[in-house]
Amino acid sequence: MAKGKNNLSKTAVWILMGLLILGLGGFGATNLSGTVRTVGQVGEKYIDINAYARALSQEIQAASAEAGTQINFAQAQAMGLDRAVLASMVQARALDHETEQIGLSVGDENLSNEILKIPAFRGIDGSFDREAYAFSLEQAGTSEAEFETRLREEISRSLLQGAIMAGTKMPNTYARILVAFLGERRDFTWAELDVKDLKTPYETPEEDTLRNFYEANINDYQLPETKRITYAVLQPDDLIDDIEIDQSDLRAEYDARADQYIQPERRLVERLVYFNDQEANKAAAQLEVGGTSFEALVQDRGLNLSDVDLGDVTKTELDAAGNSVFSASVGDVVGPLPSPVGPALFRINAVISAQNTTYEQVENLIRLDLATDAARRQVAVLTEEFDNMLAAGATLEDLDVETAMQIDVIDWDPSIEDDIAAYDGFRDAAKALTMEDFPKIIQLDEGGIVALRLEEIIPPRPAAFEVIMAELKENFKAEQVEASLTSQAKALLPALRSGEPFAEQGLKPTIESGIGRSAFLEGKPTSFVNDVFTMNAGEVRIIPSQGSILVVRLDKIVAVGGSEENSIEMTAISKEVDQILASELFKIFSEDVVVRAGPQINQQALDAVHVNFP
Repeated sequence: MAKGKNNLSKTAVWILMGLLILGLGGFGATNLSGTVRTVGQVGEKYIDINAYARALSQEIQAASAEAGTQINFAQAQAMGLDRAVLASMVQARALDHETEQIGLSVGDENLSNEILKIPAFRGIDGSFDREAYAFSLEQAGTSEAEFETRLREEISRSLLQGAIMAGTKMPNTYARILVAFLGERRDFTWAELDVKDLKTPYETPEEDTLRNFYEANINDYQLPETKRITYAVLQPDDLIDDIEIDQSDLRAEYDARADQYIQPERRLVERLVYFNDQEANKAAAQLEVGGTSFEALVQDRGLNLSDVDLGDVTKTELDAAGNSVFSASVGDVVGPLPSPVGPALFRINAVISAQNTTYEQVENLIRLDLATDAARRQVAVLTEEFDNMLAAGATLEDLDVETAMQIDVIDWDPSIEDDIAAYDGFRDAAKALTMEDFPKIIQLDEGGIVALRLEEIIPPRPAAFEVIMAELKENFKAEQVEASLTSQAKALLPALRSGEPFAEQGLKPTIESGIGRSAFLEGKPTSFVNDVFTMNAGEVRIIPSQGSILVVRLDKIVAVGGSEENSIEMTAISKEVDQILASELFKIFSEDVVVRAGPQINQQALDAVHVNFP
C-alpha cells in the first residue's frame, strides 16, 4: 500500500508540474482578464478558469502533434476535446471535495518532501533552490500558496485512488478458466473433397436455372447506394508530351546523378583488427600454414563475423589496404595491412563489378523525370486559374472544352478504388459530395487536380443479371458441388466415427496435432479451426469450404498442463484482470462522487475561455 501511494504521489506531482510548466502553449503565463475566476463549482471546490484554459490548450497541442497539423478550436470542439477536459477537471475536483469531506489530507512534511523531489526546483548542486522554486512558479503564473494547495490536493486525491484500487483481486478461478480455454489444443484428422471427387460430373446450368438461383438469392447481389459523379481531371501525364527539355538540362541532371550511374568496383569485405603488428603477423602465419581459419581467429578475439563485416566497400574507402584487397580473389585473406584502427587481416567474400551507365542509356528516363516534374509545376500553376473559372460560373463541360482538363463520369460507391477512385483525395471528396455542392478544384496525389459534380444518388438495387453472370455461375457451381459432395460424404461418417482410418474410406487424410484456437490453416476457411473447437472428441463433421468440403474427425482434446509457461501466463492474466477490476471500481466510485458533489458549470465563463483560442 505504501509503495502504491508513493508511486501515485509521484505521478500526481509530475502531472501537475507538466500542466503548470510545460503545458501552457497558447496561454504562456498570463491569466485571463476579467472578474470571473472559475468556470464551475463541484461541491465546495471551484474549477479555476486559468487551469481550465491551460488544460484545454495542452490537450489541443497534443492532438495537433498527433495529427501532424495545428488544430483550431472549432476542430477541437468537434472532436469533443473541450468536453473531455471539462469532464476530467470536474472529476478531479469532485475527488478533491470527497477527500476534504472525509478528512483525508497530507501533512506539511510530506508535502515538503514531494516538492524537494522536483528537479525543476533544484540548483546546480542538486539541492533545493528557493529562487528556482519561486521563479518556476512565477513563470507558470501561480503563487506558492496556490501551487502547494493544488499539490496537496493532488497527493490526497492519489491517496484516495490508491486506497480504493489497492488490494483489488479477481478470484483465481477466472484466470484458471481463461488459461484453460486459451491453452487447450486439438488433434484432428481432415480430408478435402472437391469437384474432381464427384461421382456424378457437374453439369453447366441452363440460363433459366441460373436466373432462378439469382432470384432466390437476390439479397446477396445488392449494389450499395451509388453516386453518379461527373468529374474533370488533369494529370501531369496529360501535359508531358507538350513539354520540351533542353539537352543542357538533361546533361546537368545526368551529372547530378553521377553517383547513381557511375559506380566503381566494390567488394564485400571482412576486417579483423589487431592491437599490434606482432599479433597480426602471428595470426597471418597461422592462416598461411593452415593451422587455423579466419572464423576461428574471429572467435579467438571474442567477436562474431557480423562484428568484422565492412559490407561493400570501394578501393579508396580502404585507404592503404585498397590495392592489396582489390588484387586478391574471392575467398582470399590478405594482410596484415594498415587500417585506421590498427593492423588488420582482410577477407574478400564477393566482387561487385563496376557499373558505368552511359548518358545515352538513361537519357529517356531522365527526360521523363524532368518532364514529369515540369508538368506537376505547370498543373500547380493552372490550379488557381481553373478554380477561378469555376467560381465565375464555368461548368465542368467548359473546362473540358477550354482547358486541358478532361471530363468523365463515374458511378461511385466506397468499394470502388480503381482509376480516378484510386486517389484518396477523390474518394474523400466523393464521400462528402452533395447535390448542393458546386464544383471546385481538389488536389490529388502525384500532382493531379480534379473537380466533381454530383448528378444523382442511385439507391441500393440488385446487380443486373447479365452483368454478374460469371459470378452467378461460380456461386451456383460452389453450392451444387458442396451439396453433392456432402451427400456422398455422409455415407462415410459411420465408419469414420467408429475410428476407421480415412484412407480405408478412399480419403487422403491430413493429421494435425497440437492446434490452438488462434491457429490458421492456409487455404482453409477462416472459421475452420473455430469449428473444430466446437466439436466433441470422436465427432466427425462435414464443413463447407468454398466449392469443396472438409471431412473432419476430432481425435483428441489436449487439456492445458501444469507447465511453467502456463503458470507464467496465468500469473500475467491474473494481474491484468486485477488491474481491470480495480480501474472499474475506481471509475464507478468516481462517477458516484461526481453525482453526489452536484457540479455546476458557468457556460459564460467557458465561452470567455473559448474565444481566446484561434
